[in-house]
Amino acid sequence: MDLDVFVTAHRTEWDRLEHLLHRGRRLTGTEADELVALYQRTATHLSLIQSSAPDPMLTARLTQLVARARSTVTGTRRATWRDATRFLTAGFPAAVYRSRHWWIPTAVLSTLLAALMGWWIGTHPEVQAAIAAPEDLRRMTSPGGEYETYYSSHPAASFAAQVWTNNAQAAAMCLVLGAFLCLPVIWILFVNVLNLAVGIGLMSSAGRLDTFLGLVLPHGLLELTAVFVAAGTGLRLGWTVIDPGPRTRRSALAQQGRAAIGMAIGLALVLFVSGVIEGFVTPSGLPTWARIAIGIAAELAFLAYVYILGGRAARAGEAGDLDATERSAELPAAA
Repeated sequence: MDLDVFVTAHRTEWDRLEHLLHRGRRLTGTEADELVALYQRTATHLSLIQSSAPDPMLTARLTQLVARARSTVTGTRRATWRDATRFLTAGFPAAVYRSRHWWIPTAVLSTLLAALMGWWIGTHPEVQAAIAAPEDLRRMTSPGGEYETYYSSHPAASFAAQVWTNNAQAAAMCLVLGAFLCLPVIWILFVNVLNLAVGIGLMSSAGRLDTFLGLVLPHGLLELTAVFVAAGTGLRLGWTVIDPGPRTRRSALAQQGRAAIGMAIGLALVLFVSGVIEGFVTPSGLPTWARIAIGIAAELAFLAYVYILGGRAARAGEAGDLDATERSAELPAAA
């Protein structure tokens, strides 16, 4: 595309759109219709320039012009309780459901790796010796040791808040840092898997694996699922940078990024539930079977939420992104 010819052909339309925007609310009905038509054409021009002949100064001008026109055409929109309800009943579960092909393999591979590493640590005393001194290992794994007292070392409410904050930060980092070609997500996920494997290995070597699982499973099922969802979404975001598909890389990354931000909010709520369980149920005096049953019930409720509500919303076209009317106009970059 000859950029000079293109600019010459359409500059008058852009100038006219800018003039109408300066008029603000003092437009006649005919002028308002003209503004909408010019906004749509200018958005198409911007998309063409970005994909065929990117020019920084022209792109900046048209981007600003399209944004102002879009704000004028659509008006200022405020979030309402209806938006929150739609997000919780459709947007978030649909986004989790749509990304299941990423987070389910992530969950399966991570669980297998944790079990394998835990077996390796538990059956190799030299590996245990490299982790800590024998007396420190006994202090961690013995009855009443650090692995057991950890969950009751602080008041339940403050402990739940601390756990929720830490897990929400880890999930948000997975979602945000996925854009860096997936590498930070893989590292965060590996650190979490390693910590779990160390606990499995050390407690199994002390013959107390059942105690360890009785402490981890009540909250860990839901907590780890949320981490796996965040990691899978982050990996999907990173892969979008590598292979954006039929859209421009910028457009594809923007769409996945918006969905990831929504996912962060939803997962913060999920991790809040797991934090409450970890703060109040895990250290409680309930029998082990009762605590594990609560954890399983929470996990099944979340999966039903994703597969029933999320599946239904996804099949209806929900993607966890903004409405089409709230997104910038764009053209596909390839067939």
